[in-house]
This record gives sequence, structure tokens and C-alpha cells, in this order.
Amino acid sequence: MTDNVGAVRKVSPFFLVVILIFFVLSLFALFIAVQSIIEQADSWNSYSFLLIGVFGLVLSVYMLLQTRSKSTQITLELPRVITTLECPKCDFKSVRDFQRGDYMFKESGSCQKCNEPMKITAIYREAKKNGS
Repeated sequence: MTDNVGAVRKVSPFFLVVILIFFVLSLFALFIAVQSIIEQADSWNSYSFLLIGVFGLVLSVYMLLQTRSKSTQITLELPRVITTLECPKCDFKSVRDFQRGDYMFKESGSCQKCNEPMKITAIYREAKKNGS
């Protein structure tokens, strides 16, 4: 009596566009860094653009991979519902799973001992066990 409900993880198109822009800007920073290094321009600017470009590429690829990763599963465990039946004549008790249509004091089935009709005397949810 356990139902699993899977969560659907949707990635917004806006987020994907931001990642794409970040990726393109990182490529542009790498292009500027390589061009500055080839021209032997200011080395401080070259290496800072190189660092920004590499960091941006790594971060954008990581973010893209995280959006593509397996979505987390949320499980919903429904509690077990129990119905107690009692025989009014011999006080025999029977416990079974709840069935659709059960209600209090409904006659349901016959007693195993005296064959008298049994009545539903309790409908309750099974208590959770500690440590699970």
C-alpha cells in the first residue's frame, strides 16, 4: 500500500539562456586572453582574462550538467488503514485491511465461530514504527 510519486524537474528556458550567455562570454574572454598572449600585450590583463575564461567555462559546463542530471525522487508513503470486525454474540474479533465502502457499524461477513454477522467496530490508521 505504498505509492511512489515521482517529482518532475523542469529547467526554465531563462536559466538555460543565462548559462548559454555565460558560456559565450567565457569563450570570448578566452579568445581575448589568447590574442593578448600571442601579441605579447600586457601580461596581467592576458592572464586575468585567461583565468576568467577558464573559470566561466568550467562553471557553465558544471551548471549545464547539473540541469541534465537525474532528478530527485520524492516518495509518498500512504499509511495502512485497518478495519476491526467484531461479532456481537461471541465477541470474536477480526482485523483486516480497509476496503472501499467500509463504515462504522456496517455488517460485513460472518463470524468464523458462530456464523453470526460481524459488525465493523473500528477503522484506524496503523501507527508509524519508530526508527523507520
